[in-house]
Amino acid sequence: MDHGSMSSGNATCTHAMTWNWNTIGTCFLAETWRIENEGSFAASCIGVFVLVICLEFLRRLGREYDSFILRQFQQHLAAQARASKLEGSCCSDTSVPGPQIVTFRATPLQQLIRSTIHAAAFGVAYILMLIAMAFNGYIIISIIIGAGVGKFLTDWMTAKIVVGGGEQPANIAKDLDEPSLCCG
Repeated sequence: MDHGSMSSGNATCTHAMTWNWNTIGTCFLAETWRIENEGSFAASCIGVFVLVICLEFLRRLGREYDSFILRQFQQHLAAQARASKLEGSCCSDTSVPGPQIVTFRATPLQQLIRSTIHAAAFGVAYILMLIAMAFNGYIIISIIIGAGVGKFLTDWMTAKIVVGGGEQPANIAKDLDEPSLCCG
């Protein structure tokens, strides 16, 4: 099986299965994405760069949505606790013995939204992986720079750190994210 070139009418696509710096005649993903001049190659690099920024945005959007629905649930619990204190008797000895654990489960609509965001991020990451498999140095550099710029623009690190007041939490970096190992 020859992966060297494919013809589409009178145009030929160059498919290198090793690291390359090809520009003109290179195809990405399909024969219809054929680079015919320097301008279209530059546009492809810029497009891939922007696509990686979109991926970082989708990842951030997923985390923000998860935080949003969790905060919404916590506010609901706090409102219920305030309402139950108002209804209770002031002389009653039925106080809660300690902290209680409440399990949160997303509603079907919330889970659908979470799944849609995840599927979009997964799809974009998969397309980027397929583009990277062209082994084109310029495209891979565009992906790496896009990942850095995307992280910079969409994912400022924030952490809650307890200062004073005695004991520090066991895991200060609990809210920090792990770097992605691959594509999603």
